[in-house]
Formats: sequence, C-alpha cells, structure tokens
Amino acid sequence: MAEKGKNPQKNKIKLIVSIVLWISALLLSAAARFLGGFAQWYSTRVYPLWVASVGRLAGYFPVSVSEMLLYFLLLGIAVWTVGRFAGKIAGKGLYTGFVNLFLLASVLCFLYVVNCGINYHRESFADSSGIGTAKYSSGELEEVCVWLTREISGLSGRVERGREGGMELGFPAEEKAVKAMEKLAWEYPELAGYFPKPKELVNSCILSIQNLTGVYSPFTIEANYNGDVQDYVIPYTACHELSHLRGFMQEQEANFIAFLACSKSGDDAFAYSGYLSAWIQCMNVLYKWDYDVWADVRSQLPAEAEADLRLNREFWAKYDGAIAEVSNKVNDTYLKANGQKDGVKSYNRMVDLVVAYYKSNVRP
Repeated sequence: MAEKGKNPQKNKIKLIVSIVLWISALLLSAAARFLGGFAQWYSTRVYPLWVASVGRLAGYFPVSVSEMLLYFLLLGIAVWTVGRFAGKIAGKGLYTGFVNLFLLASVLCFLYVVNCGINYHRESFADSSGIGTAKYSSGELEEVCVWLTREISGLSGRVERGREGGMELGFPAEEKAVKAMEKLAWEYPELAGYFPKPKELVNSCILSIQNLTGVYSPFTIEANYNGDVQDYVIPYTACHELSHLRGFMQEQEANFIAFLACSKSGDDAFAYSGYLSAWIQCMNVLYKWDYDVWADVRSQLPAEAEADLRLNREFWAKYDGAIAEVSNKVNDTYLKANGQKDGVKSYNRMVDLVVAYYKSNVRP
C-alpha cells in the first residue's frame, strides 16, 4: 500500500497513457479491418512518413537498434529480478514495476499496429501492379520451373564460390539490396520511397534457432537479416525484408517482390539468389503435383547450384529441434491472426505470382 502512495501521480499518468495507447491500437486495427480504404490510405500516405523519419534515424546506427534494445530490455529485467531476490528492493517498487511493464507493453503494441498491423490489410501488390494471380496447370508450372532452371544454369558459373562450392557474395549485400529495390521501384511505383539499409544481426543465432533468415522490426522500422545463412540466401532475404518497409506485409508478396528485385538488379549474385529462391518454391509445388516431371526438371539443375542446396540443408539441420518447431507454430499463428489464412504455408504462395508474372511478362 505504501508503494502506491510513493509516486501516485506518475503512476496515474503512466496508466492513463497506457490505456490511451491500447485503445488507439484497437481502434486503428478495427479501422484497418473493417473500414474500406483506410489501410490503403494509411500505408501509402502515413506509414511512409515513419519509414522516412524513424527508419532513417535507426539507419544511422551501424548495428540493429532493435537487437540492441532487446539486449538492454533483457538486462534490465535481469537486474530488476536479481535486485528483488537479493532483497535490495525489499518489496518496494513492485507496483511501479508492473505499471512500467504495462506501459512498455502498450507502447510496443501501438508501434506494432502503426508500423505493421495496419499494412496487412492494404491493397495487395498483385492488384496494384496489375500482375494478379490466376489458376494454372501442371504443364504451365513445369514451364516456369524449366525457365527458372535455365536462368540458374546461366548464372551459377558466373558467381564467386568458396572452397565447399557454395556461392560467396564477396561484397556487403546492404547497399546493393537498397539499389535493387530502388531500381524495381522505377517499374513499380508502389515500391517508391526511402529504403534504409538492411542490417545483419550481431548475433544471428537468434534467428537461426527460430529457423528464420530475416525479420522486420516494426518497433524501429528496420530490416534485419541472418548473416549466418548461406550467401545465396542473403540478397533475396534482404530484399524480402525491405519489401515490408514499403508496407507489403503479406509474406508471399514480399517473397515475390524480392524475386523481382533480385532478378532485375543487374547483379549476377543477386539474380542468382532470386532465381534459385523462386526455383525452390516452384519446384516444391511441382513435386506435389507431378513427381516424374519434377524429377526430370530436377536433374537439369547444374552442379554448382546443387552445392548451394546441400550446404543450405546442412546448415539448417543443425537447428532442427523443439525451439524451431515452437517458433514455426508461433509464426503460423501470427500470420493467421493477421489475415494470412495459410499461415507459414503462405510463404510458398509466391508461386502463384511467379507463374502469373511468367505468363504475362516472360513467356514468348
């Protein structure tokens, strides 16, 4: 009881601010879901202002701000907990501690909604770009897989490779990822805007144990990627996360935008990353539809690309386990809660977009 009277005014203000933020977040979320046109207006008119200000500010730091804040938060919790058990706080500060925790949760929830949640309900890239999606036959999917295999074959011998045969970038991916997205924006104006550099996490193991190659932080508006993965994955991942900074949160669309950005970048390593990443997803679908056709196309993949796939499998095999399984389920639930009915399977829905793009832009 004494604690409540210690700083009653400060705690009262914190509670009021917290409640206002929670209510604001709920109202904005409801507007995005049920008020037609609101999410599109917000994602194209308001959200870019946060990217150009908060995202730009975070970009001045050479490391991921969100990662550093996570460490500070964990350190603060540890210090507070140790202090409690050591008796140094001796029961004081408990109420204030919960008030502060409630305030922190409300701030994070509000930031998530304004920098991420609303954008899930905007107009899709497929619609705004005019590419669209349509039903396709197994024969058309085979045609796409053959096309991707041919592109990979032409690029696989032109990229740098390490002693184990895997592709090596030989240069930082950050600047080229930004340039690739900026170049794509000339063709698709809905992607135009400021792009902060994507950042490799200092401790990429955080993502590896969750079976993640990258993550968008709505709290600092940063695109972060896993620097421990095979190099061929990095350009595609960096562009994928940057797609989220343009307000396209649907995973299949971010995958497709990353494919376009990489393949049209004019850089062999980036193009190889985009084509091989798209090939994997298209071939996964073809495998389910027609194994014999899949096996025939699979046999045409060059040995250099086989080395990349082998090294990638070996890398992720080290992180198979309970944590990865739980992380996958959490991610699946998160995506479904944000309107992606297929959950983690939505990552593979980019195949629909790749086939539609091939039919309208590539097929002779």
